[in-house]
Amino acid sequence: MLYTPVTFRNVELKNRWVMSPMCMYSSEDGLPNDFHFVHYGSRAQGGTGLLIVEATGVEPRGRITNHCMGIWNDEQAKKLQRIVEFVHKNSESKIGIQLSHSGRKGSTWNTKQISVEEGWETIAPSPIPYHPTERIPHVLTLEEIKEQVMNFREAARRAVEAGFDVIEIHAAHGYLIHQFLSPLSNIRTDEYGGSFENRTRFLIEIVDAVNEELNDNIALFVRISGTEYAENGWEIEDSVELAKVLKNHSVDLIDVSSGGNIHGVKIPLFEGYQVPLASQVRNEADVRTGAVGLIKKVSHAEEILEKGDADLIFIAREMLRNPYIAVQGSFEMKEECFFPNQYLRAKISS
Repeated sequence: MLYTPVTFRNVELKNRWVMSPMCMYSSEDGLPNDFHFVHYGSRAQGGTGLLIVEATGVEPRGRITNHCMGIWNDEQAKKLQRIVEFVHKNSESKIGIQLSHSGRKGSTWNTKQISVEEGWETIAPSPIPYHPTERIPHVLTLEEIKEQVMNFREAARRAVEAGFDVIEIHAAHGYLIHQFLSPLSNIRTDEYGGSFENRTRFLIEIVDAVNEELNDNIALFVRISGTEYAENGWEIEDSVELAKVLKNHSVDLIDVSSGGNIHGVKIPLFEGYQVPLASQVRNEADVRTGAVGLIKKVSHAEEILEKGDADLIFIAREMLRNPYIAVQGSFEMKEECFFPNQYLRAKISS
């Protein structure tokens, strides 16, 4: 199954391998540079079905650090377009981008919050910092929430113009959208807080706004934290219900990660530790999902697909260690996978 094509809208992925979005902390003024060109281009040469560009801020305050990627202006989009065009011209990979806003977890470096002078005033649904030692974030007004929805829409428009095949909305890991979802970080009493419907409203409005910029040739994914491992917080049952709603709002796949919103929680780590979350969302909400989290072996990835736990395999650290895991896995499984013409002399015959 790893090498069986799959289609989202009109976007056909040649295989089920996905490079998970991973921050590179290597941008200046949100701009991609030669490092990013080589980084993403080399993964495309490894036969990966879909590459997803790292968490990309929809406004300057949406970055995690001063060196994170952005797509809040046309110059940034133009630089990203160069990467997209290379991937399309020199591989069979599709390429997506993860649109993100860090919210209260922004203005940091090496996981520590930096000063307003070095960084910026953070924003959030409620006056609750991620860590007690951090500044209290600015609480978004209703008008400012609408502005953030439009920031996501404008970022999606630029991403479409740059030629991306997939847009992923980052609603996980304790960043702004996740902060709205969780009752532990969202104590608002207006239409964006309280009930499940209210806490999910911000995300749904973003999904609807982004979809207005898309067409059948661009798929829409949403990354969520299946659970935040905290009592009275966001749980897997909430994720299942959210996935059902997102499916009805034309979301093509739920990328199921976990954690990130509550400081100091204990996360049980083992190979494939988040796969059960993806499986539960997939099978109880009847949506397509992506599995991510310490998936290191080709045989494990194949097993996840065969058991019906997920539809795509998102690889993060293992993809950094081995950009060619997809093509090497095809040798192991005697399957066909893209291999650069320039490297054919090194291809292992079946």
